[in-house]
Amino acid sequence: MSLINRNPVFLKNNIFNGILKNINVINVIKENNNTTRNFHSNSIVSKHYKELEFKIYRWNPEKPKEKPAYKSYKVNREDIKQTVLDGLLYIKENEDPTLSFRHHCHNGKCGCCAVNINGKNVLACNTPIDDKQEVQKISPLPNIPVVKDLVLDLTHYYEQYKNIQPWIMRKKKDEHGEIIKEPDREILQTSKERKKIDGYYECNLCACCSSSCPNYWRDADAYLGPSTILNSFRWIRDSRDGFHSERKDALQGPDSLFRCHGEMNCMSNCPLGLNPAKAIAKLKLTITKEG
Repeated sequence: MSLINRNPVFLKNNIFNGILKNINVINVIKENNNTTRNFHSNSIVSKHYKELEFKIYRWNPEKPKEKPAYKSYKVNREDIKQTVLDGLLYIKENEDPTLSFRHHCHNGKCGCCAVNINGKNVLACNTPIDDKQEVQKISPLPNIPVVKDLVLDLTHYYEQYKNIQPWIMRKKKDEHGEIIKEPDREILQTSKERKKIDGYYECNLCACCSSSCPNYWRDADAYLGPSTILNSFRWIRDSRDGFHSERKDALQGPDSLFRCHGEMNCMSNCPLGLNPAKAIAKLKLTITKEG
């Protein structure tokens, strides 16, 4: 007799309980981990370095014979205002005008200055300089093609986002019986309905969470990644949208929702403190209950 219970009801309940347990774990981690980032060391060593070393990833496609390498720049702490982006701007303006990186809003909203600093995916514009750490090692986000230096090619990432159709769609038929997806009037919702999308609509598409995901590293061409799934969940939660079931069906392929194994790197690497892992777990729970 097999030791494995193949009863479908048993298996479904097992999966349901497992997903529920994951959500509880995520909630506990969230409570114990303050979303307000502490960029300064908790070490008892209180030394503040007056001169900092920026080790920056450099690669120029116009020089294919030169391999990617880190270049060091020594900068006085007093010459930098507050953030890592201030340091990059200082180096570009005073040390090396060939350094390439993206920046725009300087307020953590646009997401274009996302980089990896000392092993963590962050936004350079809202990451304070840690002068208790002598070396600031700055790299492009991992597993995303590099255009030059810290500039990424996000074409595929944006295409994945476009494929989830991130806009309100309504099921209304015209005089010929064809479904009209575009709303023809303002769609109202209650405060309670509006509150359901809090924590899911704020994503700025910086790609920090997706580039930290091991499953996205393995097969970014197929797997949607936590960022795209989070944004899809945002529309599934929105009471104004009429394609909830179709959106959920689109996430049930082998390279979509259930490709996530719950490593939770996405949660700890979101600069805005959002929780893609929780959105994925809730989606799994919903689909399992409906199935």
